This record gives sequence, structure tokens and C-alpha cells, in this order.
Amino acid sequence: MKTIRSAVDLAINGATPAFAEPLHVGRPNIGDQAKFIRLAADMLERRWLSNAGPLVQEFEARLAAELGAKHVVVMCNGTVALEIAIRALGMTGEVIVPSYTFVATAHALFWQGVTPVFADIDSVTHTLDPAAVRRMITPRTTGIIGVHLWGRGCPVSELQDIADEHGLKLLFDAAHAFGCSIGNRAIGGFGEAEVFSFHATKFFNSFEGGAVATNNDALAETMRLMRNFGFAGYDNVIHPGTNGKMTEICAAMGLVNLDDTARVIEANRRNHLAYQAAIDDVPGLTILPFDDAERNNYQYVVMEVGPESHASRDEIIAALHAENILARRYFWPGCHKMKPYRDLFPHAGLVLPNTEAVANRVIVLPTGTTLPEGAVETIASVCRILQGGGAVELLRRA
Repeated sequence: MKTIRSAVDLAINGATPAFAEPLHVGRPNIGDQAKFIRLAADMLERRWLSNAGPLVQEFEARLAAELGAKHVVVMCNGTVALEIAIRALGMTGEVIVPSYTFVATAHALFWQGVTPVFADIDSVTHTLDPAAVRRMITPRTTGIIGVHLWGRGCPVSELQDIADEHGLKLLFDAAHAFGCSIGNRAIGGFGEAEVFSFHATKFFNSFEGGAVATNNDALAETMRLMRNFGFAGYDNVIHPGTNGKMTEICAAMGLVNLDDTARVIEANRRNHLAYQAAIDDVPGLTILPFDDAERNNYQYVVMEVGPESHASRDEIIAALHAENILARRYFWPGCHKMKPYRDLFPHAGLVLPNTEAVANRVIVLPTGTTLPEGAVETIASVCRILQGGGAVELLRRA
């Protein structure tokens, strides 16, 4: 790490990092602050801070219209939303999921006594491979959870066919995919339900929050009960439940940011195009493209390090970190290699070759509305020096 750091410093700007302030992946996008303060002041005046207040109700209605879904049930966060959706759908036994995802996808199952069974991904799209899903089905399988990774949609039709054929519940983790589409149809209406995260790091945030979108009336009603301890009216509990409610202040942030999505998408799109142009001629590196025929939020700039790369993935990350560019190894090393799953499935890697290959070559780069001017070119310069062997050559001359 020190060698790469010294070489890149010499090549770019001496001993001073390229950026005085760190560039983060997922730095929050924030809309009209004055409008947020007005909504917060109104909320305080009403003294209605939680329990399905008017801001939460408005937020749900606007989200349903945005997603083209019959129902949207907002929650305190995306993980609880996923847990409630899993329980409301009656998933038990084993549920097939990708290992290449944020660990919450697996945890939401395991936390409730359901075994996550990891299926391999497509090495190009990074989403579930339907053929791999078929191979993992057993008599104990009750469902499939597909993940729309990086905002790029799963093979929803193929997964739905498998679910229908085997009588399985199909749920989608759409944490990355707000504002995206599949076949020009908004993500939010596929499968039994789709779960969104509105965490601060996501393209669209409500400080902290999540939601489940569904066209199933009974499922929506069950989830509304479950997020509020099973209450149906005043002191009348009719269903097991928990506290999954979104607060009014989070709904206020969500409403403000919902008005700002076009600006954020355009900033992300510009950054993504700039990265593609800047990295295009760097040997061994590629930026994962978006399908411009679909709606995209462009939130994740995913760079893959190929076998012809002069520097390894981790050497590139070390060099970027030395310049205060805090690139990330998403979602390394894969859920199957994290406790407790590596203890449960010590040989899972044998059936997950694409998962392990992708996990070892991906770097996610900073983007968003706060990315400084010229940052993309500087980041590309660090990568170009390493790929051209310049850093190593400087060390040889030293």
C-alpha cells in the first residue's frame, strides 16, 4: 500500500492528497432545504410526529403514483421492510437469493429462521442467473428474492416463470432501483412485492426509511398491520407485529427529495458519462454501462478490473484512498463468505464462481450531486498512471 501511495503521490502532486476532503461513495443527495424546514415546522406545530401522520400518508400516495403500484407501505428502514414482506408472504424453510448483494438481503431471512440459499449471478449483469436458481431449488424452497443490483433490473420474466412453475413466492429487493425501469415499466410492480431502501446513501433518501410496493390488496393490508404491532384501530390487536413505522420527519425529507429526483438523476448521468469517457482508453478497466432504453438513476458507477490490468483491484483502491478518493469494494467478499453464512455453507463457493469473480473485480466510485468539478478526471488519472505502469516505473527510478 505504501509503495503505490508514494508512486501516485510523486506522479500526481507530490505528498499532498488530490482532495483535501474525502470523496465518499453514497454521499447524501439533499433537496430544497427551505421546503424541508417548512414541512418540519408544520409537523412540530401539529405535534403529530409518528403513527401514520399526514406527511407519511402523502408520501405513500406520491410514491404509489411514482412507482405505478396500487399500494406503497412505508417503513422505518429497508431492512425492516424486507423482513415484514418476507413474513407477510409466508416465506419459510429455504429462500433462494444472490450472495452478491448487501448482507441485509440474507440477514432479513436468517433473522426470521429462514435459510438463505445462495444462487450464482450472471457475470455480465451481476443479477441472479435463472439457470442457477433452478439448480438450487429443493423440496424446502418456498421463495426467491431477486436483487435489482446497481439499479439494473433482474430477469423478472424468467424468475416469475420459475416461481410459477414451482409454486414459489417471488419478492424483489429494489434497494438500488428507485426511479428505474424494466421494459419501460417502473420497478415497483414486479413479483408479489418489491422492497425499496431510502437510506441516506441511496439515490433517493428520506434520511432513513424504506417501503414495500405491491399490487396485492391483502398483502398490503397485512403489512400495514405488521408495521404497527398488529393494531387495527384503537387498542385492537388482530395480528402479530412489530414497530416498523416511518416517522413524520423522515416522510418530510422524502417528500422534499421526491421533488428533486430529476436534478439528481441528471447529475449522476453526467458523472457516469464522464467516467465512461475518462476510463474508456485505460487498459484493463471498464465502466459497467446502463441501458439507455430504460429509466435509470445512475447512482452507482461500477468499475471492473479485468485480467489484463497492470494493477490489482486492491492496489487501485489503495491508490485512490491515498488521494482521499474513498472508492469501495461492493459487495466483497459475498454473503456466503461472511459469518454466519460461511459456517453454514463452507463450500458454497463451489457453486458461485461468477459471484466470486465479480466480487473480486468490482470497484464502486464516488458520484452524486456533491462530486467536485474535475474529480472524475483526477480519479481517472490515478487509474491511468497505475495501468500505464508509471507508478512502478517511478519506484524503479527512485
